[in-house]
Amino acid sequence: MRHRTLLHDVSEDEMANPTTRFGILVGVDGSPGSDAAIQWATAEAIMRGEPLTLMHVIAPIVVTWPAVPVAAGISGWQEERAQLVIGEGRVLVSAAAGESPAPSVGTEIRHSGVAAGLIEASRDASMVAVGSRGMGAFGRMRVGSVSTSLLHHAHAPVAVIRTDQAQAPKHLSPVVLGLCGTSASEEATALAFEEAGLRGVDLVALHAWADTSVTTFLGIDVHRFEQEGHGLLNERLAPWREKFPDVTVRHRLVVDQPARRLIDESHDAQLVVVGSRGRGGFAGMLLGSVSSRVAQDSQAPTMVVRGRRS
Repeated sequence: MRHRTLLHDVSEDEMANPTTRFGILVGVDGSPGSDAAIQWATAEAIMRGEPLTLMHVIAPIVVTWPAVPVAAGISGWQEERAQLVIGEGRVLVSAAAGESPAPSVGTEIRHSGVAAGLIEASRDASMVAVGSRGMGAFGRMRVGSVSTSLLHHAHAPVAVIRTDQAQAPKHLSPVVLGLCGTSASEEATALAFEEAGLRGVDLVALHAWADTSVTTFLGIDVHRFEQEGHGLLNERLAPWREKFPDVTVRHRLVVDQPARRLIDESHDAQLVVVGSRGRGGFAGMLLGSVSSRVAQDSQAPTMVVRGRRS
């Protein structure tokens, strides 16, 4: 396994290609969720031919003067644990690669808020992978705030992996794409086609244009809207079909809550891809409720793509 060390020095190549400095970035903390993220990201890096970076973030300790000696002891423990977590992460990458050539692996330890450190680092990553829940400050309290913050604020696509999702997917399981018609959805579409093409599987494009209660209340002709919806889906997906002619696309146009249907589809999927912005009553309003719920309850790894910021 090739190793890279990433501290504060940046090579000329990295300066010329800043978005690929970290390749696939994995937030590691020694938790089962973190281990699952490392295993998933290793397979993704091998498939894409990208480097992998394991990053551990040490959160600052805020104490008053009488606790200074205690804080110094905790700080030393944090540094030792960070090195241990990074070392175990390297071993896990080697094990996850199996007989395949392991990806180039870099490591970095940062001192900042955990979510803030990973969000900032995501500027220089092609993708970020994290466990759905990590460990608290002393390895006992389980929290999901880091993955939630990344879903809403990361500068790169975020893959959220649960502990039971690290194993290799079923060979023919499709990639599922949630469409919502926004800029984030367009970028999610591009990534979903790419993932399906790399994996050699079908792409299921799902669009939930309303929920049943709304259509019943308004007396909408569901069948007419379904026909129009399929036409719109064909038009929206046509450019990507041309770019990825080997990817077979299946439509799912449903009158239902989008998060619920995506979670249902995830049972038979190897990856779910969604945008982080959905429809709402106010233009530009960041909802995130669909992507957050899918990332929380999906039975497959979930990749969330944010729209470009203005």
